[in-house]
Amino acid sequence: MTMEDLDVDQRKQLPNYLLDAAGISIERMPMLNVIFDRMAASCTDSLQPMAGTPCYFSVNGITNDRVGDIIKDYEANAVAAVLYAEQWDSRVIIMLDRDFVFTMVEAMFGSDGAEPPIDVERSFSNIELRLVQALFERFAKSLQSAFAGTSEVTFRLERVETAMASLAIGRSGNMSICANIMLQALYRGGQMFLIIPHSALNPLRQKLAHVVVSDGRAADPHWREQMESEVHRTEVTLSAVLDEKMLSLGDVVKFHVGQVLELEATPRTLARLESNNQVLFWCQIGQLDGYYAMQVADPVDQKREFVDDILSR
Repeated sequence: MTMEDLDVDQRKQLPNYLLDAAGISIERMPMLNVIFDRMAASCTDSLQPMAGTPCYFSVNGITNDRVGDIIKDYEANAVAAVLYAEQWDSRVIIMLDRDFVFTMVEAMFGSDGAEPPIDVERSFSNIELRLVQALFERFAKSLQSAFAGTSEVTFRLERVETAMASLAIGRSGNMSICANIMLQALYRGGQMFLIIPHSALNPLRQKLAHVVVSDGRAADPHWREQMESEVHRTEVTLSAVLDEKMLSLGDVVKFHVGQVLELEATPRTLARLESNNQVLFWCQIGQLDGYYAMQVADPVDQKREFVDDILSR
């Protein structure tokens, strides 16, 4: 077949076919650097309220490699998550090495770094895996936010694996982009590997070839004042929860008029002030001018709530 035998549409697609066959060049996609830097910054901001010590993420490098070659050295020495991107119909991998996991566990549970790092060859505990799963969910949201503007994609956590041989997102010889993101906390750190196959990025090649960043200097002060004013005027619904009681459906069916449900709350019990299922404050309940009243006693410890949520899973 000669060039004359191709119609106009086929001729337009020919450069794309040639680029697909040649694979993805990181140098020709500078927007990838911006996206991974955004993810690192988002991870830093996301974990700041949860950890008792500052945790910093930074991109250490981006490489082109085969999936099998990237993960082969981390068998029994890492934990990984497989994320499914529905819009791409593809899967990506986030892998954390052992140092990363142990550093985050210590940071989340209040260590000050005085103790030496764990240097024992052992499998991950259930608590460590629960914490890691919660981290993967946050990292998936950070990656999704980093791609915003380039690709409207949603990353869903499909599964968590400790056996690297189970990380099948295609053939082990398929080429992928691998971003190495470093964690620094408690005077130590660890490594995160973000692996995205070429097949997922090929359709985005044109958008990734140009760097697009927002310009903060273009902010409109009048718009900012209007936004602030509207936020202050926004109405929200608050709910006060004094106590909760777990009952079976059989007990609920037996309810009758006049029945008294006993609660474990006392006059000193603090009530939970919530909005949209988010705990805001702990309050004392009382009366004022014939109405029930709430007096704020303590703000919610987001770090404590986060750890309790992990341990309750």
